Amino acid sequence: MLLRSIFLAVFALVVQPASTDNSHCAVNLDFTKRYLASEESVRLCDAYPDTVLLLVNTASYCGFTSQFAGLEALQEKYGNRGFSVLGFPSNDFFQDPRSEKKIREFCDLTYQVKFPMFEKSRVAKRNAEPLFQALAAQAGQFPKWNFHKYLLDREGRVVGSFGSTVTPGNTELVSKIESLL
Repeated sequence: MLLRSIFLAVFALVVQPASTDNSHCAVNLDFTKRYLASEESVRLCDAYPDTVLLLVNTASYCGFTSQFAGLEALQEKYGNRGFSVLGFPSNDFFQDPRSEKKIREFCDLTYQVKFPMFEKSRVAKRNAEPLFQALAAQAGQFPKWNFHKYLLDREGRVVGSFGSTVTPGNTELVSKIESLL
């Protein structure tokens, strides 16, 4: 009995969430992520409080890669109103095999990406990391290809899920973003 109590106490400590103060952190944002090609990490809740977010799995060698320009345009247009695009490069669909440093250089030089980009991530259903598992659980779908977009309201709830063919300038997407600001 004592051994069981000790096990349960240790188990409770091990499985605690990333933060001990979860009162203001949505499940979709309670993750610590490292910035692309950097050693600096941030907890998404702390870095983007009360912010409308568009989380996108990206790839440098994809037919949709030109969407970087539209994503950056959204960031420029709405960034000062409590909105941010968050990019998560992924090689799950075999279109971003390069190192994080090379991905960062490509984004900077080719598309002048200034919105936050994070470490390479697993997004596809078969091996999705916890962040994308949480997003997919709420949205009802995992990314099936690169440039899938999850729109989160200021409380961190998924309020829209847009496939790869939906461009950043799509009127439905833009209208939803504007309604949340």
